Amino acid sequence: MESKNYREDLLHIRSMMERSSRFISLSGLSGVVAGLAAIIGAVYVYFVFQREGIDYFDGDRNIFGKELVSELVLIGAVILVVAILSGYILTANKSKKKGLKIWDATTKRLLITFAVPLVTGGLFCLVLLYHHLFVLVAPATLIFYGLALVSAERYTLTDIKYLGYCQIVLGLLSFLFLGWGLVAWTIGFGVLHIVYGLIMHKKYK
Repeated sequence: MESKNYREDLLHIRSMMERSSRFISLSGLSGVVAGLAAIIGAVYVYFVFQREGIDYFDGDRNIFGKELVSELVLIGAVILVVAILSGYILTANKSKKKGLKIWDATTKRLLITFAVPLVTGGLFCLVLLYHHLFVLVAPATLIFYGLALVSAERYTLTDIKYLGYCQIVLGLLSFLFLGWGLVAWTIGFGVLHIVYGLIMHKKYK
């Protein structure tokens, strides 16, 4: 009996230490919502290309005008806002149900660790846009996003690093197959997010 109580005490202490050092309230469903938003956005972009007379899958190199680039950036920004808002709302609800604070020292460290490679990647992509290197933007976003996820693993669920590794590998592969960035972007931000979100929802619900 004493041995059983001892093990239970150790498990309780371990759980308390984990909660104090890691942000464990991330919602798997937020990944699903973000993935669906990315897929919807990618489909919309495909029809925008068609509207502009661009056949994305014909393999030709296309020249994007300033207005088209601005519209694509706006679409990407809308998808990002939807993903962030849905992630915050679903994660806040999960934290509330578990009786955990969504904003504490661990959350601050998580956001800083996540933001450094993400903001760096965002600035890098703006430089690519400035130099009209549009074909490199999608691979770059995947790689920097993957690096951000791997960095954030230290302060949240360890499973998130595997999503990061997949994003990095996909980004590197898309550098080898330039011109297929929309497909890679759809797989990375869409399909992988949905798969990861469903797995995490089932594992940590």
